[in-house]
Amino acid sequence: MNHPSPVGLALAATPPSPAFCPARRATSAQRGAPARGGPTWGVCLLLLLIVLAPLLLGGCHLARPRTFVPRKGDEIIVAGRMFHTGTRVVTWMDPGGYDAYRVERRFAPIAESSWESTAAAVKALRTPNRYGQRKNGLSDAEIERVRGGGWDLPTLQRVVDQFVLHYDVCGISKSCFNVLHDHRGLSIHFMLDIDGTIYQTLDLKERAWHATTSNDRSVGIEIANMGAYPPADTKPLQDWYRPGADGQPVITVPERLGDPMLHTPDFVGRPARPAPVTGDIQNTTLVQYDLTPQQYAALIKLTAALCKVFPQISCDYPRDSTGELVPRKLPDDDLARFKGVLGHYHIQTNKTDPGPALQWPKIINGARRLLGLPALPSARKS
Repeated sequence: MNHPSPVGLALAATPPSPAFCPARRATSAQRGAPARGGPTWGVCLLLLLIVLAPLLLGGCHLARPRTFVPRKGDEIIVAGRMFHTGTRVVTWMDPGGYDAYRVERRFAPIAESSWESTAAAVKALRTPNRYGQRKNGLSDAEIERVRGGGWDLPTLQRVVDQFVLHYDVCGISKSCFNVLHDHRGLSIHFMLDIDGTIYQTLDLKERAWHATTSNDRSVGIEIANMGAYPPADTKPLQDWYRPGADGQPVITVPERLGDPMLHTPDFVGRPARPAPVTGDIQNTTLVQYDLTPQQYAALIKLTAALCKVFPQISCDYPRDSTGELVPRKLPDDDLARFKGVLGHYHIQTNKTDPGPALQWPKIINGARRLLGLPALPSARKS
């Protein structure tokens, strides 16, 4: 708000009272003459204007110079603006964050992490950039305007209409960023760790490289989860999900990965449903463990926030004529028309993420409740 506040205008329009000029002691006989020992009306008015000047000139969003404005820790960054989500978010600018803008490898020894060293060591990385510029749907003049960073929110809202969910097959966000950034030259806007912490690696104005044909129009998230496997090949699941003291599965990060760098100290992760889930994706039977309850809680809030910030992202997922989830790639024409929340497997035939265990109604109906929308009438309860 770059206008004087109503309170500021009211105060400016009101003559100073003894509360503002306590030294004034004029009597009826002295009215009109300066009070002895106290400031004149002119001095009082000048002092009042000095107090109100920041409001009158700068609006209520401007703070005094050299003051610290704390963040709440739940903000996502969209075209340079911050929006609250109600769940913990660590951005690329925060301690412990993951910065997809940097060109060096995050997990290489620092003396070997420069782009020159990286280009020689990792042949798969052909460019120092892991992201690009959104262009589809923009005029030549708009592309020229935004290419230097001049995105405004209405333009971005016109372009973004999909939220793409992935599982990372890495198990933790630390390993996910290592694979994407240090080894594959890819990027993602968000990562969701097993403790429910969301990491934002890029401003949502950037075109992250995560979902081929949907990159220009989408926001993407990598969910820390070991993924889905054929029933005869579930050894990775057995390694990561081991029985705890109560016999129920506990996420066990292999020692070879070192410090998992979880934001929550001493976090113990368990899948939301103890038994592995079997289902068909892309007409293939797969087995997968569910997300953690902390991941569901965070993903619901982030989904609601994105659907609020981007009105074209409908708080819904691909469903067939009976209202059930479509568990395969959408036909090209349907994908081109779809605006909402979808999985990687809805975009590419060679992908199965986010897998058969993901509880779509739980996420979408949870987000719809936060948005004040009715539950999807045909969605199964989770």
